[in-house]
Amino acid sequence: ATPRLLTSSLRLSSTFSASELTITPTSSPKTKLPKEELSFGNTFSDHMLEIDWTMEDGWGKPRISEYGNLSLSPASTGLHYGIQCFEGMKCYATSSGSLRLFRPDRNMARLNSSMARLAMPSFDGEEMIKLLKEFCSVEKSWVPEGAGYSLYLRPTAIGTHPFLGVDVSAHVKLFVIASPVGPYYPQGFKPVSLYADSFNKRAWPGGVGSYKVGGNYGPTIQPAKEAMALGYNQVLWMWGEEDEVTECGAMNLFFVLNEGGKKILQTAPLNRGDILPGVTRQSIIDLAAGWEGVEVREEFPRMGDIKKAADEGRLLEAFGSGTAAVVSPIERIHYDGADINIDASMDENTITKRAWDELNSIYYGETQGPDGWGVEV
Repeated sequence: ATPRLLTSSLRLSSTFSASELTITPTSSPKTKLPKEELSFGNTFSDHMLEIDWTMEDGWGKPRISEYGNLSLSPASTGLHYGIQCFEGMKCYATSSGSLRLFRPDRNMARLNSSMARLAMPSFDGEEMIKLLKEFCSVEKSWVPEGAGYSLYLRPTAIGTHPFLGVDVSAHVKLFVIASPVGPYYPQGFKPVSLYADSFNKRAWPGGVGSYKVGGNYGPTIQPAKEAMALGYNQVLWMWGEEDEVTECGAMNLFFVLNEGGKKILQTAPLNRGDILPGVTRQSIIDLAAGWEGVEVREEFPRMGDIKKAADEGRLLEAFGSGTAAVVSPIERIHYDGADINIDASMDENTITKRAWDELNSIYYGETQGPDGWGVEV
């Protein structure tokens, strides 16, 4: 089986156009926190981008206006049936003062795919990227400068149709809000511990794990709380009788194994619909394909094999990947009644550190990276 990138059946003769954007600046700019006081997802910029769609009229004109609460009917489909999806991406300030996005085309393709899975309309990804550039330009003063700092962007689509029937939402709102954020590890890398959960499942073959829909996240909160009560930071999600490793927390997961002197970088494949096609995940795979002495292997790791590799001294590293943290080194995994300890030193010879360094270099424009990865605003 091959992964499906869905396209919407609600195709229209036209999409929204960035040329029709209207901008209404706020008359009451917010006071900004010192960047050292920023915490993830708690501070929001002055404006938001909105585009509405109806079954009758198609996409409306995009608009940037003051950040504020939404007015929704309590019968809105997005509040009852999980007709909601989102993206996570960042805008970075370079040392020269310019702004950059990282591979926004992949975020737009994934958002289109998630919306299609929820029977929402499609949109032109290139037009949306133009709008994101305009939005970031309006919010330029909200993009904090310095290593580890960025403006986190949250494109979101929700069903707004006031209808209690389980059906296609005849009204949809696509919007973008922004939150300035600081380094995920402000005091340096802090390795995480995982609890391999043999009971709860994040996703399954044929489900919606490969789409960034809200319903994938809410049900993971309680298992995560239970793992934390046991002394672990996050859940390692598994599937099947052989305890195949899928993801950890809300991140993709990589293992580095020694196989005959060669480093094997192994992560779950995208071929059965239960793995989110992370932009950071794919970027690490793309970069590592050119690293000497490293072989990328997209195969489901089995926890029994990981434990055996650890016992034999062949488990070299493990890390999660995602937009928020970039990479998150893993120091231990609780599995089958015992902890598996992993080197999380992040020294210069590790795959984890190399992935971190190369990606951050591209994010902030220190290196250009592969063609099309760094997009100037």
